[in-house]
Amino acid sequence: MAMIGFKKSFESSKVVASMLLVQAFGTGMQLLSKVILNDGTFIFALLAYRHVVGAVCIAPLALYFERGNTTKLSLKAWFWLFINALTGVTLSMGLFYYGLRDTTATYATNIVSITPIITFVFSIILRLESWGLNTRAGKVKTIGAILCVAGALTTTFYQGKSFHIKHQHSRSHAITKNIPSNWTRGTLLLIGGCLSYSIWFPVQVKLIKVFPLKYWSTMLTCIIASGQATVVGLCIDHSRKSWSLGWNLQLITIVYSGALVTATSFCLISWVIVKRGPSYPSMFNPLILIFVTVLEALILGEAIHLGTVVGTSLILVGIYSFLWGKRKELRTNPMPPVNNIAAVDIEAAVDESTTIPPPKATTVVPSDSLAIQNGK
Repeated sequence: MAMIGFKKSFESSKVVASMLLVQAFGTGMQLLSKVILNDGTFIFALLAYRHVVGAVCIAPLALYFERGNTTKLSLKAWFWLFINALTGVTLSMGLFYYGLRDTTATYATNIVSITPIITFVFSIILRLESWGLNTRAGKVKTIGAILCVAGALTTTFYQGKSFHIKHQHSRSHAITKNIPSNWTRGTLLLIGGCLSYSIWFPVQVKLIKVFPLKYWSTMLTCIIASGQATVVGLCIDHSRKSWSLGWNLQLITIVYSGALVTATSFCLISWVIVKRGPSYPSMFNPLILIFVTVLEALILGEAIHLGTVVGTSLILVGIYSFLWGKRKELRTNPMPPVNNIAAVDIEAAVDESTTIPPPKATTVVPSDSLAIQNGK
């Protein structure tokens, strides 16, 4: 009995450690991205190179685990792969990075945290979900959604008193350049990223039906997204300087994001879903709000505002309430067995796995957030 208990505890600790790693990877990506964007990195070059790395890392998994599958790539599958890359990567992450550059990592993470609520609203519009206000779980979900929106609005429109975790001195901002911020524009860009990322989940439902190979679809989406980012980027800025790579923090961020946030986090979340179910990873996503807030204050010397603390608290309570209500609903009305899991970029999100799966398919949100984390 003691040995059985030890094995269960060890297995449980591995699952928890895996999810903490996913959040740590997403936090590191948020902070690294903020630093290199402040340093002048061209955003579409970052997107193009990062997803090339992600595709290279996912390719061995696709060749090994799905090498014997005879599913063919039809014209319809290519179309949905293109839309999948456009909504889940090129638009959502492009808007997120521009919004991140205009604000802070903490602020961007807070805004992206409302993605599950926006996705839920889209699911209702598309009749993939229902409010269920006549049930306790439905009422809790509604309260959670209201708290999330209230937290996002508080973070956006109220700053309040500010304070620093450590004494501010001349080196506090040494690793970031003092570039002008535009909070209004940044907020609009981040909301646009959330809208695009929320549309991405219904798109995945379509993609799963026509091309259910999770590793191949992820790899091909990364390749297509890299091509889209290259085309858009060259139209905006085709100078050699904007597209050149050197042995610097930009290269580290590209490799880090592609290898750890896209590929490794995807595998960890897929493994945890097999062990604990699709709702389990989402319970850890709000931790990135805390990680980013504390580390940005410690490493980048950013001030913590009272509005951020209040808003983050409301979002955390709202997300957990929303997820609790959703889990109660799933226990009452179980979903069909999960046969396929689709993911693109575990960044995040922020997001990513906090999204509510549609009734006939399970979607794993990879996170950047848009972060969010994150794989997406």
